[in-house]
Amino acid sequence: MNRKDMGQQRAVLCGYYGQGNGGDEALLASLLQMLPAQVEPLVLSGSPVQTHNRYNVAAIDRNNPRLLIQALRRSHLFIWGGGSLIQDATSAMSPLYYTGLMQLAQRLGLTTIAWAQGIGPLKRSTTRWLARNTFANCAAISVRDAGSAALLSDWQIPFTLAPDPVWALDSLPVEGLWELPAPRVAVNLRTHPLLTPARLENLTQALIAFQKATQVCILLVPFQASQDLAIAQAIQPRLPGASRVFSLDNPQQLKGLFRGVEMTIAMRFHGLIMAAAQECRCFALSYDPKVTHLMEQLAIPGWELPQIPDDPNQICQVWLEHYANGVGLSDAQIQFQIDRALIHQEVLQKAILGG
Repeated sequence: MNRKDMGQQRAVLCGYYGQGNGGDEALLASLLQMLPAQVEPLVLSGSPVQTHNRYNVAAIDRNNPRLLIQALRRSHLFIWGGGSLIQDATSAMSPLYYTGLMQLAQRLGLTTIAWAQGIGPLKRSTTRWLARNTFANCAAISVRDAGSAALLSDWQIPFTLAPDPVWALDSLPVEGLWELPAPRVAVNLRTHPLLTPARLENLTQALIAFQKATQVCILLVPFQASQDLAIAQAIQPRLPGASRVFSLDNPQQLKGLFRGVEMTIAMRFHGLIMAAAQECRCFALSYDPKVTHLMEQLAIPGWELPQIPDDPNQICQVWLEHYANGVGLSDAQIQFQIDRALIHQEVLQKAILGG
């Protein structure tokens, strides 16, 4: 029997889920929002109980081989994404894990979909070969950036290009946000080798001066506790005015927070997308090519980390200029990104339902 004629279909969802990263959780929430009603999802998660409780879906331990094989044998679909899963910049093990699972799903006869992918960097010839061969056997592929599209084009593998799905994620209000004094500015910083202690101190000094000049309430917004929270907690006591650390587990609330702020200074890719989608003025501090590409695509001002000025006063003056005269995306620009992001949903519909 053709699996597309079977009504309810079981799908294994594989990504960097249940690992405490707000951006990846937002991708999972977006995927669940876009799945056809006929699909019954099973999420591979680093924290399956938390994933089940948060999204009301079935979840299993992503590192339990026995449960993984059982899940694949009971399923019809394997959906791989989204985000930068296939890259070897941080670890050679990550692409081995993801390509290994995808190839196992393909051998077991599941319909495999690579969804909202950001591919690369792939510095090792082995991982490039694995990635190319695995993507070539997918039933459908969608990517979220031109670099990934160019790589697949070089490999002569068909794909669909669309903006990150988080543009289309529904947002929810944040309790207590509107009780804080306005105007508000959100700040997101994460650990990175290029965010040296000296650069972090300069940014902190600039933020202190910025708050003194504007009297804004500063919201420090960690996206991943293991990389962002300590920085936020170190900066907050030094701020002279109103401030608060917002640690939000619900990705829809995380996106909703930016509706209540005037300007966002962020390193995180999804922090910038969420803020831009909520009509917020954005200023980027790029640690990764995907952030730099987003800056170029949306004309977001900012610096790559090595370009950050050494003078906190200079940093502050640039922020003050953007706060006073910068503009966010227009309603039409935001709607364009949302409409284009929904192409990822069309890819799922076509691959799963055949239309």
